[in-house]
Amino acid sequence: MHTNTVLITGASRGIGAAIARRFATEGCNLVLNCSHSADTLYALAGELKNTCAVQCLCCIGDIGNFDFVKTMFQEAEKAFGGVDILINNAGISHIGLLTDMDITDWNRIVATNLTSVFSTCKCAVPYMVHKKSGKIINISSVWGLVGASCEVAYSACKGGINAFTKALAKELAPSCIQVNAIACGVIDTEMNACFSPEERKELEDDIPAGRYGTPEEVAELTFCLATGHSYLTGQVITLDGGWI
Repeated sequence: MHTNTVLITGASRGIGAAIARRFATEGCNLVLNCSHSADTLYALAGELKNTCAVQCLCCIGDIGNFDFVKTMFQEAEKAFGGVDILINNAGISHIGLLTDMDITDWNRIVATNLTSVFSTCKCAVPYMVHKKSGKIINISSVWGLVGASCEVAYSACKGGINAFTKALAKELAPSCIQVNAIACGVIDTEMNACFSPEERKELEDDIPAGRYGTPEEVAELTFCLATGHSYLTGQVITLDGGWI
């Protein structure tokens, strides 16, 4: 029986780590990427190998660099034959006025958040097309749907991911490959550690569900999309507790 290989970008913590744990419980081979937190990523891989007896390949590098992405997929092919499920989760935020942002900041955010999705899909798709199956799930944001003041670059990237998802889904549907995105609301991760207790409470009060989402909830929806629903493709599914 074929064991699925899952590649997860931005896997060292938060949503990415929760997704890795969810797929590990099903015995999948894991290709885990992060850019800087090597110790954290290797610790996660060790945990999953011990608790779930799965194989993990750790790839440390800049997901915004196409040459790195190409090398990562070559290593995944050597180790496991190819990537069956691609989870594009890596992302960085930048809060500030557009007029205060310089072109270096813009290019870095676009490379990490959007160009990385092009790069990973370009490398993943040939194998998926060859075997006439595959799943691509892009972790997006509600800011890609409605925009966020002082987060123009981040919002633009997530909006780009949503359109990219819909377009690529149409290209790949004849090859039995599904491409979907999850537009997350406020998820309780380190990315939101900048909020004061007062700001956190105010934000929670704005969410009809009355709380932040958890990384595990994102992971469960990701797993659901990646393991079934062969007729569901090109969708941007909002997971936000009714917020937007």
